[in-house]
Amino acid sequence: MNTLTTTNDTAAVLEYRLTAVDRCDSCGAQAYIAAEVNGSELLFCAHHGRKYEEKLRTVATTWHDETARLSEAD
Repeated sequence: MNTLTTTNDTAAVLEYRLTAVDRCDSCGAQAYIAAEVNGSELLFCAHHGRKYEEKLRTVATTWHDETARLSEAD
């Protein structure tokens, strides 16, 4: 889930925590999904995050998804 910060004028600013140095644990591509499982953080690219999402969500204590960044215009 993405984090939203609201200012006094109610404009929402999206804050990302995954950067280009965060890499997918499965293939090494840029990570856009972070899941915490048994106290450890697992990072996944969009492809592997979706591939394992169903199984991971049943055991993950947190699920942080920034895949919406892939469709943002530059």
